Amino acid sequence: MSWTLHGDGKSIAEGDIVRPGERLTWPRTIGFGGQHVVAMFGATFLVPLLTGFPPTTTLFFSGVGTMLFLLLTRNRLPSYLGSSFAFIAPIQAAMASGGMSDALFGLVVTGILLAAIGALVTVTGTGWIEVLMPPVVTGAIVALIGLNLSGAATGNFAKGPWIATITLATIVVVAVAFRGLVARLSILIGVVVGYVAAAIGGQLDFGKVGDADWLGLPDFTSPSMTWSVVPMFLPVVLVLVAENVGHVRSVAHLTDDPSLNEKTGPALLADGLATTIAGLGGGSATTTYGENIGVMTATRVFSTAAYWVAAVVAIALSLSPKVGALLNTIPEGVLGGVTVALYGLIGLIGVKIWMDNHVDFTQPVNQYTVAIALVIGIGDLTLSAGDMTFTGIALGTIAAVVVFHAMRLLQRARG
Repeated sequence: MSWTLHGDGKSIAEGDIVRPGERLTWPRTIGFGGQHVVAMFGATFLVPLLTGFPPTTTLFFSGVGTMLFLLLTRNRLPSYLGSSFAFIAPIQAAMASGGMSDALFGLVVTGILLAAIGALVTVTGTGWIEVLMPPVVTGAIVALIGLNLSGAATGNFAKGPWIATITLATIVVVAVAFRGLVARLSILIGVVVGYVAAAIGGQLDFGKVGDADWLGLPDFTSPSMTWSVVPMFLPVVLVLVAENVGHVRSVAHLTDDPSLNEKTGPALLADGLATTIAGLGGGSATTTYGENIGVMTATRVFSTAAYWVAAVVAIALSLSPKVGALLNTIPEGVLGGVTVALYGLIGLIGVKIWMDNHVDFTQPVNQYTVAIALVIGIGDLTLSAGDMTFTGIALGTIAAVVVFHAMRLLQRARG
């Protein structure tokens, strides 16, 4: 829990960076921590609004999870653990069929499995993950999870088309008209502008905000052991593995410190435990955040001290029921405008994985792996076996893995 002062603690020389084990003066570190709060806030509070989870509870467990992550990676791997969008579809399905406690059990099981994978990776390394999930499979899984949600996005859009259009237009304009941190906060700015437009249009109800206390504990909820929801959640484990591995490699590259790749196992373990703890208490599942990598890239400050500040601020915000009540006043039109862009961007992350790894789509193995997985995922094919229900995300994920490896086996047998 100690950091070396970088230089004079006030400035960063040209071409230099503040490394994870370093910090600037505490006032400056607090300022950089505040930037990380802003960067994570838009996405972190959006997930509970879309799933029906309490926003303040999610903020609380994101702060707790971030602290746990920093401890288990020994303060060497800077990251904020915000709400994972990969869980939105299975949570919504579980909430519709059973309720919040059922959905939380899915989070707990997923978190335990991810933690177990993290422990295994710590011992064995990441080679087996790369064999099981080559880029064509990983990209397909990420893409189908984002695009599986497209119906929910357009449904919210239709409930407030004018506000949704204003929100979406703001996001697009900010993303291209500005640079740096402002451009990276286009989603958050779009929410603010859409919210103001809704207020001007008289679409907001602040009755519950006025009744809420300034200080109070978040709403904690415990899970119920409902095994029938588990198949909907299991594919998300593969996405969290890919996100964490990608995060570690990105930070290792940006800091020019390959030794950070050795923290892949602890990172997976920490995210798994953080998701498990969130599931036990009523918060959204967590994952490492690319938004905060953007902040580090822009500022050249990779100090883990700034993330401790961000975690403390998140927990402090979670202790105000009035903040949660205010967030719950965001109308469906605003959420529709945001999610039309956001879910599409999640899908495009899968495309980027294919591009970055030069996946050859002239090869039938790659063609059929992606084609079958995407149609199953986007069409949301749903099958039942007894009490178990397998949704499009689960079946699409299974299809991507099975089709790829089955076709590869046939190729090798053919010679």
